[in-house]
Amino acid sequence: MPRLPRALATGLVLAMVAACTDADKHLAAKPDPAAAPPATAVKTAQEAQDIVVTGARQGSATPVVALSPVSISAAAAPRMRAYAGLPEPMPANPYYHDTGRDKFTAPQQNAFKIVREEPVSTFSLDVDTASYSFVRASLNQNVLPQPAAVRTEEMVNYFPYDYAPARTAEQPFSTSVAVFPSPWSPGRKLVRIGVKGYEIQRAARPRANLVFLIDTSGSMNAPNKLPLVKQSLAMLLDQLDGKDSVAIVTYAGSAGTALEPTPASSKDKILAVIDRLGAGGSTAGAEGIRQAYALAEQNLDPKGVNRVILATDGDFNVGITSDNELKGYVERERGKGVFLSVLGFGMGNYNDALMQTLAQNGNGAAAYIDTIGEARKTLVDEATSTLFPIAKDVKIQVEFNPRAVSEYRLIGYETRMLNRDDFNNDKVDAGDVGSGQTVTAIYEITPVGGPRAIGDLRYAEPAPAAALAQGGELGFVKIRYKLPKSDTSRLITTPIDRGNIFARFEDAPRDARFAAAVAGFAELLRGGRYNGQLSFDEVLAMAGAARGEDGFGYRSEFLQLVRAAKTARSMAALER
Repeated sequence: MPRLPRALATGLVLAMVAACTDADKHLAAKPDPAAAPPATAVKTAQEAQDIVVTGARQGSATPVVALSPVSISAAAAPRMRAYAGLPEPMPANPYYHDTGRDKFTAPQQNAFKIVREEPVSTFSLDVDTASYSFVRASLNQNVLPQPAAVRTEEMVNYFPYDYAPARTAEQPFSTSVAVFPSPWSPGRKLVRIGVKGYEIQRAARPRANLVFLIDTSGSMNAPNKLPLVKQSLAMLLDQLDGKDSVAIVTYAGSAGTALEPTPASSKDKILAVIDRLGAGGSTAGAEGIRQAYALAEQNLDPKGVNRVILATDGDFNVGITSDNELKGYVERERGKGVFLSVLGFGMGNYNDALMQTLAQNGNGAAAYIDTIGEARKTLVDEATSTLFPIAKDVKIQVEFNPRAVSEYRLIGYETRMLNRDDFNNDKVDAGDVGSGQTVTAIYEITPVGGPRAIGDLRYAEPAPAAALAQGGELGFVKIRYKLPKSDTSRLITTPIDRGNIFARFEDAPRDARFAAAVAGFAELLRGGRYNGQLSFDEVLAMAGAARGEDGFGYRSEFLQLVRAAKTARSMAALER
C-alpha cells in the first residue's frame, strides 16, 4: 500500500483526534444509517467522528476528508499526533480555585483582668475592616468562617457611627463614651469608647503619589481576583485628579514596572495598562514590593501622601516569603515617608496573616474586597479615609478605677495589644487613622459588687465593697497620636464618669447598641466563650432595634448575615 502524503496524514490525524475527544457523546447517540448524507463531504475537526480518504477534489491535488462508519480508539490518538508531528493539545485554562488554604493568625481572646492587679489596658487603634468582608464572603457561600478569621474590632469598625466631629486638624479626634448594661451578662456593663477623626475637605487634601502594586500570578486567575482588582482600581482612579500621580508595578514569576508615574488625569492611558493585565506564573511578591517602594521614592512628595497600594491574595511563593522579613522591610520603608495599604482578594488560598503584617507595619489599612459593592465602599465612598491619614501611631490607654470596677475585658484588638510603657514611647509603632474615620472600642466590665469572673486569692486583700461614689469615675481614657508629618506625639484625655452611664440597655445611644450587637455576633462566631447565653436571634433583635438611618444599607446587610449564620455549614465541602 503506498504511503499517504504528509498533508493528507496530518488532516487525517486531526480529524481522528477530534473524533476521539468527542467519542462519548457519539457513542450515546449513534447516527441513523438511513439518514441522508451531508450536503458536503468536508467537515470541521469538531464535527468529524470517523474518517476515510475518499479521493481528491477535481482540479486539486489535495485529498478530501469525509465521514465514514469506520472508528478508531481514543488510545490511538497520541500515536497519530506523533506520526503527524503534532504537539500534545494544551489543557483547558480553568479559573484558579482552592479550598481550605486560607491563612489567619489565631491569638487567644482577651480574658478578664483584675483591676487591682492590672488597672491599665493599652492597645493600638485599628481601622481595618478586612475581617468583616471575609466573614460576609464566607456566609454568602453558606459556610461559617473559621474563628481565626473573625476579628471583633474589624467587624465593629466596618460601620460608620454618628460621633461628634473633631474640630481641628491639630487636635484631630473627638471622644464619645457610653456605659450601659451588658446584654449577655447580667450584672456587668459595657463601656463603648468612640473616636471620630477630623475630616479633610477635598479641596484641602494633599497631593497623592500612588503606586498600584498588582499581583498577576496564576493564583489571581479567578473572577473574584484579578478582574475585580481591575474594576476596583478603576473606581479609585475616578477619585483622583490632575495633581495626583499613579504608577503601576506588577509581579508574577518576576516583577516589573507596567506604568511609570503618570498624572491621574491621564485616565485613558492608566486604564489601558490595567485592562491589559493577565494572570499567570508564580508569585515573586517581595520583589514587587521592592520595586513599588523604589518607584514611590523616585516620585516622593514630602508634603503629600506617598502610598503603595498592594492588590493581592497574599500568595507569595518566590523570593522572600517570611512574614518577619517582609515586616522588617516595610518598617524601614515607612521611615522614608512611603506607607503601604493592602487590598485583599479571593478565598480558598487567601493569606490574611501576611496581609495584616504588611498593613500594620506599613502604616496603612487592610481591606478585603469580595464584591464590587465593597470596592465602591472602600475606594469611592470612603476614598479620603482610605488614602489620606490625619494621624499616625495612634494609641489608646484606659485606666480603670479599682474602687468602682473589679474586672474588665477588652473585646477584640488581640493583634493590637501594647505594653503599658509603649504608650509614652514615641518609637513604638501603632495604628493610623484616615480622614473622617470613626473607631470604636468596647470593654466589658464588672462593677464592684457584681458577678466576677475571677475569684479572690486566699491570701490577697479582699476586694472593696463600696460602689461608685457620687461624682466618681469608672476610669480614664488617654489617646496619644502623631500628626502625619511629625515624630512627636500629642495627648488627648477623657474621663469615664457618671454622666456617661445609662441605667438600661434600651436607653443607651443607638450607635452604642448597634456596635454591641455586632460585637456579640463576632464573639459568637469565635466560639461564644464570654457571651453567656447570647443567641443569633437576640443579636438580630438588638441590631434591628438599633439599625437607625441606613443610607448605604450596611446595617440591613448585617441583619441578613446574622440570619445566614443561623443555617450556615461548619465547613466548606472539598471539591472532588
